[in-house]
Amino acid sequence: MTDTLLLVGRQHTRAVAETHAERLRERSVADRITVATYERDPAELSADAGGETYVVPMAVAPNRDTTRGIPGALPTAHHCEPVGASPAVSRALADRAREAVAPGDDASLALLAFGDTSREGHRRATEAHATRLRESTQYGEITAAYLLQNPAAECVRYNLTGDRAVAVPFFIAPCEETDSALPSKLELERGGLAYADPLGDHEAVTDAIQAEVAKARSLGSGTAAVDPVATDGGR
Repeated sequence: MTDTLLLVGRQHTRAVAETHAERLRERSVADRITVATYERDPAELSADAGGETYVVPMAVAPNRDTTRGIPGALPTAHHCEPVGASPAVSRALADRAREAVAPGDDASLALLAFGDTSREGHRRATEAHATRLRESTQYGEITAAYLLQNPAAECVRYNLTGDRAVAVPFFIAPCEETDSALPSKLELERGGLAYADPLGDHEAVTDAIQAEVAKARSLGSGTAAVDPVATDGGR
């Protein structure tokens, strides 16, 4: 039976998702691999999700879109966990940090996430990566901060004790938050704080997508915690 892998995210993730889709085609992860994006509401999705379709959200953590909106728009598909929640992504975050500081620089590391005041998914995912990084990398001091939750992103430079630090945006792709909001709150112009790239096209993200599909196939269904929804997104 022909199966489809569908990478779904907001519009700003499209270019990054297309890069991962091409790699996954080279790996023959599915018979058909496509990308679908929406601007504000997953109900805008117009993807062909017939047959055996596996949906991987191009998001860092479970949120209303991944647990309700996307499953509501694509009710017959197998829905996987957001790619950013995968343990493989910890490797990408570590690499992004290393790319932003001089070799051998003993810098502190701050993970910066959007946050979600209505759910704890962003905090759980961010803290899980911070814990893995503490266990496996050169960074002795690792903290997390958020745009919408405490500890706040603007407090990062005051909460780190080292003379040098690197801030790593825990975002799938460049966006207004990574390009403008976070640099402003971090006061990057003051110096003393390196700023890394978001996850972007890092190969560990491709690995994470492939792992999510393999997990869904082995279970015979999607793995995401999906709320029951009507196709219009309501209960």
